[in-house]
Amino acid sequence: MRKRGYHHGNLRQALIEAALLLIEARGPTGFTLSEAAKQAGVTPAAVYRHFDGREDLIAEAARQGYEIFADLMQYAYDKGQPSALAAFEATGRAYLAFARKYPGHYIAMFESGISVNRTPELAAASSRARAVLERAADDLSQHIPPEQRPPAAMFSAHIWALSHGVVELFARNSPGTRSPYSPEDLLETGIGVYLRGLGLIEPDT
Repeated sequence: MRKRGYHHGNLRQALIEAALLLIEARGPTGFTLSEAAKQAGVTPAAVYRHFDGREDLIAEAARQGYEIFADLMQYAYDKGQPSALAAFEATGRAYLAFARKYPGHYIAMFESGISVNRTPELAAASSRARAVLERAADDLSQHIPPEQRPPAAMFSAHIWALSHGVVELFARNSPGTRSPYSPEDLLETGIGVYLRGLGLIEPDT
């Protein structure tokens, strides 16, 4: 590929896309900025016009991932309306869908070691995604008296952790971790058991 130096029309985004491919193939620490530049078809020196280093590049990939993630979560929440339970369950399924469709972004967000507080923009994008799930959780608990209501931030965080565990163990081809059930079934039944335990939905009869 011919080197395009500083004249690339959208160099910054081209580098991010290159990094996402490398992250997916090799992990967040398995490539250099020079390799990202080569993948994008530009000179290594051109990278530093936009990014201070590899972590800066990965952080921007993570920020874009959180923006996509938040949009998917919001779409799932809206599609589940007016049922609070359907909206809540849909956000969990959206987590699985995102991990499958955007593996490079997912790794940059959750497996790179980059703090969500690295930049204000990254922190804001992460908060927006988390807020969708918290809103869905709050909707689900409105029938419970306020003094008995579990904190929405707490049980939405538990569901986020459950979703993340299902993705890591059963939806991303982790070696040696097979289940006779689909990731969707595992997540749906897990959410059901958890919500019934909190009294947020009626027990099965």
